[in-house]
Amino acid sequence: MNFGSKSLAFLVLAAAPVSAQAADVVIPDPNYISGRTTAFAVKAVIEEALGLEVEMVTTTAVPVIFEAMARGNGEIDIWTETWLPNQSGMVAKYVDEDKTVTMSDKSFEALNGYCVTKVTVEEYGIKSVFDLANPENAALFDTNGDGKGEIWIGPQGWQSTNTETIRARDYGFADFFELQSTDEAVATAGLDRAAKAGKPWVGYCYGPHQNFAMYDIAMLEEPPNDPANFVMVQPTEDPDWMAKSHVASAYADTSVHITWSSSLSERQPALVNLLKNIQLSADDVNAWSLAVVNGEDPAAVTQAWVKANPELIASWMAQ
Repeated sequence: MNFGSKSLAFLVLAAAPVSAQAADVVIPDPNYISGRTTAFAVKAVIEEALGLEVEMVTTTAVPVIFEAMARGNGEIDIWTETWLPNQSGMVAKYVDEDKTVTMSDKSFEALNGYCVTKVTVEEYGIKSVFDLANPENAALFDTNGDGKGEIWIGPQGWQSTNTETIRARDYGFADFFELQSTDEAVATAGLDRAAKAGKPWVGYCYGPHQNFAMYDIAMLEEPPNDPANFVMVQPTEDPDWMAKSHVASAYADTSVHITWSSSLSERQPALVNLLKNIQLSADDVNAWSLAVVNGEDPAAVTQAWVKANPELIASWMAQ
């Protein structure tokens, strides 16, 4: 999610209503592989089950996506990657308070945290987030010679990137690292180079994700989630968000939900019934993601899965 500002993301969305009028449903196509596969899977399910025309739009800043769904005019209808607790601020505002967006009760499990190449643990003994709060250890991750290590904290536009900024500060290692907020493809390229060279690498990791199948990586140890030590205020909630946030524990159990514009209940009631019942799985998302990394088209991968599971799709329609 590489939009550096909300205004730039709106430029992308500005063209959406023109093309959206020709489609029945509009879904964002995010720029990270696992997210692309869930978007194309839901698209394939909708087209197979209901025969609706589904359009994909390229926009990835989460606040912009929720704002577009909330307007209810067809700019964006469905978001397949609502991560909790990462996007809890958006859910609190638009789902719980305004009720302009609806979230499915169904979800699949995911994970959030810091991962490292296995050599980082086995040869350098870095096993915990607190091992990063040491200038000598941080120097192991310095690839540009500036005296600081590099750690990827996520792309701009992800709420988790804001959270990782606070966690780096409150875990005590921010001063020893350059906190990199780049496109995920850039981070993966760095991981790939480090893994092939047997070098240390550290960054924010989430799953399901193809990297867990492609590379020998390990998660760093963290203190268990503690609500008292996981107080996150997002920039959209308060301009003084950094001072009011304190995050020094692991994420709570993470789940991924489908959300949609509440206006669909009037515009597409059969679609809403289907969305309430779709149950994706982390194993399937991992498999789809790996296939896409290996060069397959996400639309073809997920369409093949839908064709191979007619009874499951039918059960989602019948509930």
